[in-house]
Amino acid sequence: MIHQLAAVDKRAKISKNVIVEPFTTIAGDVEIGEGTWIGPNVTIMDGARIGKNCRIFPGTVISAIPQDLKFDGEDTQVIIGDDTTIRECVTVNRGTKALGYTKIGKNCLIMATSHIAHDCVIGDHVIIVNGCGIAGHVEIGDYTVMGGLSAVHQFGKIGKHVMISGGTLVRKDIPPYVKVAREPMSYAGINSVGLRRRGFTNEKIFEIQKIYRAIFQMKMNVSQAISHIEKEMLPTAERDEILQFIQNSPRGIVKGYGTGKE
Repeated sequence: MIHQLAAVDKRAKISKNVIVEPFTTIAGDVEIGEGTWIGPNVTIMDGARIGKNCRIFPGTVISAIPQDLKFDGEDTQVIIGDDTTIRECVTVNRGTKALGYTKIGKNCLIMATSHIAHDCVIGDHVIIVNGCGIAGHVEIGDYTVMGGLSAVHQFGKIGKHVMISGGTLVRKDIPPYVKVAREPMSYAGINSVGLRRRGFTNEKIFEIQKIYRAIFQMKMNVSQAISHIEKEMLPTAERDEILQFIQNSPRGIVKGYGTGKE
């Protein structure tokens, strides 16, 4: 299933039913899971660990060394989960000694010309639309959708089920379940459409709305809002996840409704 015009190192570990199209180059320290399709003119460099049933389109470069002057040739990886699709001309850099790997989860869609830098950790079912730039050490939670031409500052954190409008510059952390938009980036409500699609009940969505009203609409600072939520709202998995995210955000979270600078 490897085309005769592909250059595949004999040391590469390639599972059954993998298709490698012509003019693709695969290095020796590479593992590719069963059923994956590697399109033409793809470059897969040392350290790549690609799961089952993935689809990698032409022009993509996976596991090139980081664009980081501190990188000193350490042995690191790119890990890509099962059933993930990576479209044309995407670049995914391997990690540095800071983390040791860059990771993309299962069932993700990374659209054309996007860049994922070193030491990023991207969850499952994430969609990254065309032309996005994700700097080093960024964390993105499950089911997040990142609109086209958006960019994330290094060390940024984005929670689960987040919707980021196209062209957004993400300079602050984004807590779970919300939408963000505008410039400077600001809170634009909760991602209720996405939550309903993923089986959240109306009661659970209302609970999440109530939490974010306290944070963004009740004219309290973040510390006061957290104290109010802890006193007035019963503990739930979602409430505790939101509070923990905010409390563990060294960069601070997005502001509300574009009313103030980040």
